[in-house]
Amino acid sequence: MNKIRIDEKLARCLVANQFPQWKNLSIQAVEDQGWDNRTFRLGDQMLVRLPSAERYAQQVEKEHCWLPRLAPLLPLQIPKPLAMGEPVEEYPWRWSIYRWLEGESAATAR
Repeated sequence: MNKIRIDEKLARCLVANQFPQWKNLSIQAVEDQGWDNRTFRLGDQMLVRLPSAERYAQQVEKEHCWLPRLAPLLPLQIPKPLAMGEPVEEYPWRWSIYRWLEGESAATAR
């Protein structure tokens, strides 16, 4: 399979088609991108995470299952899954919408 271009246009299209209640919210790429996912702010309260390759796509279902179970047991906030997107022709894997958490990226921790 050819490399998929994961950009704001794709994120906007996926949200608009699968979660039309959020289609009018702004979408912009997050500055500090990880390796496994491409992340986009969705309005002020949410984020969209799109796995960047097939090998990372299995994380989506695991996170939707486990993050809500782990959250009450942890001493810090973790992202709350809000919705799981389905594969489409333009993007072949499941993807997620989470609640946005303010703060610094863990990548900045020293």
